[in-house]
Amino acid sequence: MAQNVLVIGSGGREHALGWKLAQSPRVKKVYFAPGNGGTSENVDIKQNEIDKLVAFAKKTDCLSVVGPEESLSLGIADAFAKEGLRLFGPIKQAAMLETSKVFAKEFMKKAGIPTAEFAAFSDAQKAKDYIIRQDKPLVVKADGLAAGKGVIVCDSAQQAIEAVEKIMVAKEFGAAGGRVVIEERLSGEEASFIAMCDGKTLIPLASSQDHKRVFDGDKGPNTGGMGAYSPAPVVDSKLHEKIVRRVMEPVLREMKARGTPFAGFLYAGIMVDEKTGEPYVLEFNTRMGDPECQPIMMRMKSDLYEYIDAAIDGRLASAPPIQWREGTAACVVMASRGYPGSYKKGEPIEGLGDFGPDTMVFHAGTTRDAQGRVVTNGGRVLGVTAAGKDAKHAIENAYSAVRKIRWGENGHYYRTDIARRALR
Repeated sequence: MAQNVLVIGSGGREHALGWKLAQSPRVKKVYFAPGNGGTSENVDIKQNEIDKLVAFAKKTDCLSVVGPEESLSLGIADAFAKEGLRLFGPIKQAAMLETSKVFAKEFMKKAGIPTAEFAAFSDAQKAKDYIIRQDKPLVVKADGLAAGKGVIVCDSAQQAIEAVEKIMVAKEFGAAGGRVVIEERLSGEEASFIAMCDGKTLIPLASSQDHKRVFDGDKGPNTGGMGAYSPAPVVDSKLHEKIVRRVMEPVLREMKARGTPFAGFLYAGIMVDEKTGEPYVLEFNTRMGDPECQPIMMRMKSDLYEYIDAAIDGRLASAPPIQWREGTAACVVMASRGYPGSYKKGEPIEGLGDFGPDTMVFHAGTTRDAQGRVVTNGGRVLGVTAAGKDAKHAIENAYSAVRKIRWGENGHYYRTDIARRALR
């Protein structure tokens, strides 16, 4: 019997998840709460209005899929379970892997998961004293959620002290900066490794690589992500197996042992050490990555709904491996000029055409104005995603579409080097 689905969130990740779910013969209708200017069947409920989301899912008999970390941090999975509603996403206690950097680092230590050396502080002066005693480059992280911007990679002790000042004293990330994690800065190549979990079993998705810094050549401040591509050549079959065995499976074992089984998308941000080639965990997310979701969904041949349905029921052990489209998919994020700082909203977007079966424009920071036009409504506005027989063709296809889209007087910005590493 066909099922209604509710996708919770408003970004490019949610648009891509809904687009893929709508292709399933087992899905009747896909609702988005609140959705954006590119999604249809939008419901006027915000991602943090948990009671309203529960009531809507009940009324429309929906299976629900959670996109953003905010909903998970508020215990949406617990609230839905209490009402006997089917939802794909971890309970609040398990979501702490993402919602608290301190929790995640201590969890990794306990589970024996490889990660950088670290120390956690709730006192700014003690954090600064610790920095002065270190003789290696450091990374300073706000403990709580900061929309992908609470991680400051430092080149000197002075920069690390300024980062502590910014997070803990000036409170630039609000309550998220009550505590900090200070860790050794690892060097190498990053990759995103995401799996679907049902509490006991995991099925890995295709590897991907995100581009966090705002400017070409990985320069400038961190953002929520300026683009991504899949697969990431750095994750060969040997490394894939290592990540599953040393990172993903220990998470499931430790969560189960704590009585908080992990069911949902589990995302490990991996640093592949440049000298040894060994994987280290930079961070965990407890939801699908954004913008990694867009190229991954573009390449997925299997029915996403079937796997989500199986995961909610704890049936992943009997599910077949996911089938993937050959070649590469690349996503270029078109952002409002000024992001991740301040930027204009409400600019009408031109050039949004049909670019053919191999290219999809996933909306993120968009809405519709009174005239029904698609206008900008956020920092990351669009995720232009294209498939190709290899990285070169995927990149060409994506940028060919990007060049046709614009808004405002010089209002948009994008990186020109997305997926370039895949060409090496």
